[in-house]
Amino acid sequence: MKVAVFMTPSARIAATVALLDAVASAPRRPADATANAFFRERRYIGSGDRRAVAERAWGILRQRLRLDWHIARLGLPPTPRLLVMAQLLLVEGWTRDGVLQGFPGGRFNAGPPDPGEMAAISAWAGAKLTPPEMPEGIALNLPAWALEGYRARFGAELPQAAAAMDQAAPLDLRANLLRGTREQAMAALAAEGIPAEPMAYSPWGLRIPDRRPILASKAFTDGLIEIQDEGSQLIALLTGARPGMRVADYCAGAAGKTLAVAAMMGNRGRITACDVSATRLEGAVKRLRRAGVDNAERHLLEPGDRWVKRRAGQFDCVLVDAPCTGAGTWRRNPDARLRTTARDLEELVTKQRDILDHVAQLVRPGGRLVYATCSVLPEEDGMQVQGFLSRHADYEVAPLAEAWAEARAGQSLPEAPPPCPGPWMELAPHSHGTDGFFAAVLRRKG
Repeated sequence: MKVAVFMTPSARIAATVALLDAVASAPRRPADATANAFFRERRYIGSGDRRAVAERAWGILRQRLRLDWHIARLGLPPTPRLLVMAQLLLVEGWTRDGVLQGFPGGRFNAGPPDPGEMAAISAWAGAKLTPPEMPEGIALNLPAWALEGYRARFGAELPQAAAAMDQAAPLDLRANLLRGTREQAMAALAAEGIPAEPMAYSPWGLRIPDRRPILASKAFTDGLIEIQDEGSQLIALLTGARPGMRVADYCAGAAGKTLAVAAMMGNRGRITACDVSATRLEGAVKRLRRAGVDNAERHLLEPGDRWVKRRAGQFDCVLVDAPCTGAGTWRRNPDARLRTTARDLEELVTKQRDILDHVAQLVRPGGRLVYATCSVLPEEDGMQVQGFLSRHADYEVAPLAEAWAEARAGQSLPEAPPPCPGPWMELAPHSHGTDGFFAAVLRRKG
């Protein structure tokens, strides 16, 4: 049996450097997957130290654009060591002497600063993270390829929207109605010492103010709750799914929204979870079983697949939670803004268009197509919908207020205003407390 070793501040710094080095070695891999593997290989690091190391590493990823700018001004490469030094001095407010004491070497081999690092430490001691001369995009912590899209989306609220993306996301849960009510889920969590509060918009949502080991809770293992951002829950609500319907979740992934829609249907009717990844669909099996879902089937989308043509006009609702840049989830996935490029955006916009055109035939006349992204960029959101409508005269927008009222009525929920005005749903952390999401309800005429 291995015994966890409590780490010194210097050892935590060295472990953060090592974790950042691992993240840099796999630039296209999500940082959380790299971190999970990193800590599995170092089980001697206790849970408190793991949390401290991960929080500092995530803080650095969150501030990476700004830290890189400070490092580049000195003509130095953004090594993991310099990134940690910059984080300590510019973000966490450490003193010069404190940083020097944090890099003395030792068991975890942090090693003392070299001459270049010493010059950087002296330059950053007492300096501001965002000095006046810092370029606008970097000061806002927005990559150049996304800056104008953010500006077009938020206008005068751009500073507030960007600042909210810098904050850590809360832990959002969805009560699984197939296992119990929201009140029962709250009581079950409270019995385990986990306080939760009802959400502002989702009728099934619960929010936990700080990080808790939810996956180990009985409420989770019993399928009473699922981890899901409130905005994602609202997208499921907008499907208007009811018992007896036929629904397709076309870009289902690991089936998060499939679970929510199945609960809305009360396990009556049929929902088909589609995806291009066999691994993701296979991973959904355990989630569906734990949640008590038995009206779902899975379909693997492959090149040349004629599934869409064979099922044309058969679905009451098709949900397209399209692949996107994830530009609305950067507070939760700060490394995504570093991994995504302008070329990625261009390719994703084309893919979104093609998916929409392909699945339009699945919806029966009078049925609805719900197009959603976890992006706030107009190219992926409203502009994509407008382009679709120009190509498909048999579709029209169902205004958000109308679709919202119909969906709540279908779930026997009391009347309540939608979360925002306008023809479609646009959510953001600074205005709604959710991740940045977009959803448009499109109705097939006839």
